[in-house]
Amino acid sequence: MEKAKVAVFIGSASDEATVAPCADILKKLGIPFRFTVTSAHRTPERTAELVDSLEAAGCEVFICAAGMAAHLAGAVAARTMKPVIGIPVAASPLGGAMDGLDALLATVQMPPGFPVATVALDKAGARNAAWLAAQILALHDPELVHKIRISRERFKSDVAVAGAEIEAKYC
Repeated sequence: MEKAKVAVFIGSASDEATVAPCADILKKLGIPFRFTVTSAHRTPERTAELVDSLEAAGCEVFICAAGMAAHLAGAVAARTMKPVIGIPVAASPLGGAMDGLDALLATVQMPPGFPVATVALDKAGARNAAWLAAQILALHDPELVHKIRISRERFKSDVAVAGAEIEAKYC
């Protein structure tokens, strides 16, 4: 297995379905990654060990998804100099006091010097976290730039096709 360039951490196994679109995009783009569960609160030692070992092995970007207190991304940002992307998660079996707004605010409000690039809630955020990680890696990878460009062209053509289908149906 190729060494992970991206680490995807979820704070709870219940977050897997929410964050799976992130893994799907990383796979499509051919970016090696590790996807695992670790918690800032329940397993802080595991989180620290994962960050340290993955960084030592060449991991370049960390993606962290968590709900409620959502401290996982901040805990990772405190441990590494690599970019950290936070996905706030609202979809929790425990619920959230503010339906995800609590997780969003916890993820985005980091002290100076420990930034977390925060994306949207849930699956939309998971997708954009993968795209942002890809763009970061593409700074030094022309092949990845090409893959991202092709994907964006496909997004454009999908909109054009959908527009034509809707127009044909209603106009």
